[in-house]
Amino acid sequence: MKNTIQVGFWEKLARIILKNRITILIILAALTIFLGFQWKNLSMTYTEANLLPKDHIANKEYQKFLDKFGEEGNLVVIGFQDKNFFTPKNYAAWNELMTGLKKSKEVDLVVSLNDLKKLEKDTVNEKFVLTPFIDQSKTLDPAYLKSVQYDLFHNLPFYEGLLFNKESGSVRSAIYINKALVNTPERKTFILENLVPKINKFEKTTGIDLKVSGMPYIRTINADDMKGEIGLFIGAALLTVSLIFFFFFRSFRATFISICILIVGVIWSFGTLGLFGYKITILTAIIPPLIIVIGITNCIFLINKYQQEIKLHNNQAKALQRVISKIGVSTLMTNLTTAIGFATFMITGNDLLFEFGMVTSINVISVYLLTLFIVPIIYSFLPLPKEKHLYHLTKTYISTLLNVVENLVKTKRRFVYIIYGLLLVFSVIGVSQMKVSGSLIGEMPKSASFFKDILFYEKEFNGVMPLEIMIDTKKKKGVMKASTIRKMDELQNTIAEIPELAKPVSVVNLVKYSKQAFYNGNPEYYQLPTSQEQTFILSYAKNATKNSKENLMKSYVDSTGQYARITTFMKDIGTDEMAKVEKKLHSKIDEIFPKDRFEVTVTGKALVFQKGTSYLVDNLIESLIFAILTIAVLILYLFRSFKMVMASVITNILPLCITSGLMGYFGIPLKPSTILVFSIAFGISVDNAIQFMAKYRHDLLQSGGKVKKSVFSALRETGISTFYTSVVLILGFATFTLSSFSGTIALGGLISCTLAFAMFANLVVLPSLVLTFEKKKTKKEDLENLEK
Repeated sequence: MKNTIQVGFWEKLARIILKNRITILIILAALTIFLGFQWKNLSMTYTEANLLPKDHIANKEYQKFLDKFGEEGNLVVIGFQDKNFFTPKNYAAWNELMTGLKKSKEVDLVVSLNDLKKLEKDTVNEKFVLTPFIDQSKTLDPAYLKSVQYDLFHNLPFYEGLLFNKESGSVRSAIYINKALVNTPERKTFILENLVPKINKFEKTTGIDLKVSGMPYIRTINADDMKGEIGLFIGAALLTVSLIFFFFFRSFRATFISICILIVGVIWSFGTLGLFGYKITILTAIIPPLIIVIGITNCIFLINKYQQEIKLHNNQAKALQRVISKIGVSTLMTNLTTAIGFATFMITGNDLLFEFGMVTSINVISVYLLTLFIVPIIYSFLPLPKEKHLYHLTKTYISTLLNVVENLVKTKRRFVYIIYGLLLVFSVIGVSQMKVSGSLIGEMPKSASFFKDILFYEKEFNGVMPLEIMIDTKKKKGVMKASTIRKMDELQNTIAEIPELAKPVSVVNLVKYSKQAFYNGNPEYYQLPTSQEQTFILSYAKNATKNSKENLMKSYVDSTGQYARITTFMKDIGTDEMAKVEKKLHSKIDEIFPKDRFEVTVTGKALVFQKGTSYLVDNLIESLIFAILTIAVLILYLFRSFKMVMASVITNILPLCITSGLMGYFGIPLKPSTILVFSIAFGISVDNAIQFMAKYRHDLLQSGGKVKKSVFSALRETGISTFYTSVVLILGFATFTLSSFSGTIALGGLISCTLAFAMFANLVVLPSLVLTFEKKKTKKEDLENLEK
């Protein structure tokens, strides 16, 4: 009875679609126009990806830090390593560059050689004063600039590691962007229209190669590159799938119809992002090409079925009705499984993945409905396909392929299972070698100029990714107590000994510099004051920092004096190495800061991102199991057979295992981009299994329960579509390897690899398992055939 109701529903739907063709086309056109207008709400993201849920402890600690000290990722560094810099011509160009940046409204502070301040003792007023390090009236004298060079590298240890590397002679400047603008479009305008042109002018004037880095700069250039790649992906995906589609079907008409559907799908996907007010991120940027690659498979199934029906009875009305009533339900299930694969990202608790999962799953179903409506409607207005358009259904290579597959399933099932087992063992060994890795810059293009600059800063200054330590003394003015300063200095010494971290900066540096200034600038006295010197020198230091906009150190103690901040920078290290660094820091913190008197937090964007990667890995199995169970329930609902569920799931878990194994063998780590592969690939690869199962179930009913006949009949009919869709998907996802982003390359390559193995599994393993699971019935059928 249920089967009758189901068939009746789809037949009724077919009549509704074909009787209301014009109305449906008008509704779809109006919806497309509406979503097209939502593009005005689209904009690129201006913040880093946060992979953790909002209520995660790492996010809470980071937010607490921001509440006390504001945005920490607002530093842009400009540096160089050139022995010819200290000449009048080059210095004048540098002074012009830095002065121009300092006047920009987007810049809060510039700490640079040309207007560097040094601390000196004012004995009359009993305070320290900030005086210019360079006398601008003498900068035309080459000898004077040489003396400045010597003085900088030998007499100012306060700025060592912050502004220069004494050993290599590298110099850099620090530009602090307005914290209120650093995560807004104004940042992009400043970087691309102000900073970059000024840097290009300096390089052209002097011939000195400037190295530019810092998270605001990296994020801006990265987002600009990502924006340029969106068009590349869409164009490459459309071109690839249309060429493959035409190669298979040899029909301009069918190709044109499919491309039109995909273009509408792209409009809808961007429109959905705009409708929800979501930003374009590294993930949401790949939604339109994903919809193209996934959407073309619907076109293949429906058009292939239409042409098969035409070849069978040459009745257009009957063919169109069967396209909807026979393929509609199976393609609905395949699209639901694909949507579920994406929707599993919504349960991670992460906003970025929630947006990606929701928008993609919505648009997977949307492009299915588009195809279900448009293909039959458009073909109803067109003449019947010609014989040349149906020729592909009887192509020799397809027949040969299906003959080989059929022979394997009939006579070589044991061989198939041996291969399956060996691949599984091979995969398990590879999985044991997998590693977890994640970093803020690890997903960025290695070919980009800013990436080379990152390597420069890693070598010369130990990185550009901020790592923050916030110390709560639990008492007002507790930071400036001598005992607190000594504890902070001890922690900074530990940080300095860790090779992955840069020289730390905090109020401790100012206290040391104060003592040096007290002893007339002698660098040998750059150290903490003794207990006898403490009171007098710290009072000088406090006077020096009052109401001074130019003093960087005021950013390292809050207004109450209860909270202190130690800032360091870290190299682009993997998750495992970061965990070791964090363990060292926490071990030292626990040793020197009693928990009853201090609360010390290690945080920063880089650390939050690292923890986000670990969080995603921990949740990978959970989301994948959720996807498998949900899809299994759908298959169970469709086929009412646990055996069919087992066959489908076992078949499509193998490709995931093989891909995991290959990642281990080739050293491809689990990171945010590669983590996405598994749920996406499983949701897509199980589609062909459902198509086979739907046809098998239908033929089983038609043949009176004859298993073998139904299996090979289903294999013959769905094998063509399975081959076509698999090739299109494999090559479609392969277009992602055109990206300059390593994460996107890995995503496309790994999904293509998974789907290649899935094609083998669904063509060979699945029908073999069905015959094995129904062994009793097949034996009975063989006996009946012998008796006849």
